[in-house]
Amino acid sequence: MNRKLAIVDDNSFLINAVKEKLSFFENIAVRFTACDGSDLLKKLEDNHNIDLILMDIEMPVLDGIETTAVVKQKYPHIKIIMLTVFDNDENIFNAIKAGADGYLLKDVNPDDLHNGIEETLNGGAAMNPSIALKTLKLLRDPSSVKNQEDKEQIALSKREIEVLEQLSTGLSYTAIADNLILSPSTVRKHIENIYKKLQVHSKIEAVQKARNHNLI
Repeated sequence: MNRKLAIVDDNSFLINAVKEKLSFFENIAVRFTACDGSDLLKKLEDNHNIDLILMDIEMPVLDGIETTAVVKQKYPHIKIIMLTVFDNDENIFNAIKAGADGYLLKDVNPDDLHNGIEETLNGGAAMNPSIALKTLKLLRDPSSVKNQEDKEQIALSKREIEVLEQLSTGLSYTAIADNLILSPSTVRKHIENIYKKLQVHSKIEAVQKARNHNLI
């Protein structure tokens, strides 16, 4: 049976990465992609013959959690798996409250992603083990959503924080290099390290997570 999917993410590189993972499976057809929640809702008006949506959380205009709540109200037949780099308690809790049917991290391998889609469409809930444990904890004690990020320690060097602060203002790599008296390649290397330490894949995610942790 063919599974009709939509992918929602503000990062086109990540959309293509997910499409590549799904290309191994003949029964998966990506009908369309959207760059944010508002874009998705417009496209669903034209075509809501979709089985499942892979939904990012952190997006401009309309984020994934708000969008999930709207989609579930308007199109209850559509299943939604949150596909994100963020696994903090607050996001999980809010996604489930909004009606998400599953929650996977973006580094999921193709087989686990495909299995998660099949499991969700068959009435289950796709979750990787660490998120399943957090979900159980939240169900037992909803008051624990004091945001696990407070406890999570992320060690950025002083120079990395300076680069991230510059990045958050929208400056180019070249401008950051000029301001900090560094070469553009050194700035690029710092940004690669920042992404790795924060476990993110884009400037928007890096800045958001750094702000959540009061790093900038």
